[in-house]
Amino acid sequence: MRSNGKINRKVLVLNHNYEPLSVCNVKKAVILLFLGKAELIEASHGRYLHSVSMTMPFPSIVRLSIYVRIPFKKIVLSRKNILRRDGHRCQYCGRGGDVPLTVDHVVARAKGGLDSWENLVAACVRCNNKKGDRLPGEAQMSLLRKPIRPNHVMFIRDVVGSVDDRWKPYLFMN
Repeated sequence: MRSNGKINRKVLVLNHNYEPLSVCNVKKAVILLFLGKAELIEASHGRYLHSVSMTMPFPSIVRLSIYVRIPFKKIVLSRKNILRRDGHRCQYCGRGGDVPLTVDHVVARAKGGLDSWENLVAACVRCNNKKGDRLPGEAQMSLLRKPIRPNHVMFIRDVVGSVDDRWKPYLFMN
């Protein structure tokens, strides 16, 4: 198939119940559509894929034809995933980019703080050293946002980067 766009663009894959499942490339989405394993929910306006015998809208969102049972997707607690959740920004001062980041315990381990999603945040070295083993309030510092346990939908957003506006209702972004 020939296209007037990039075949490696991302396509949101929804389960049969419209729950976001994953992201794939256009080629994989077209195969799912062609085999009848998925239906087209949203297409990229004005973009088409062409073969010798047919023209197909460029998919943006597809929905699987049957429900796929997926076991609970537990996201592993790791430094990399803490930084991803926090958008690679210090949760005290907001700096990011080329600033080296560490992981800080909001409640220090020395004071009974646990290694958990709700107690770990990305922090620049300067803020981490300033806070030390004190609570943020004791160090006259505050968190930009409360740390939470992420779900797989949050990571779908991260994998894609900029999210197509048509995806936002399915990724709970409206």
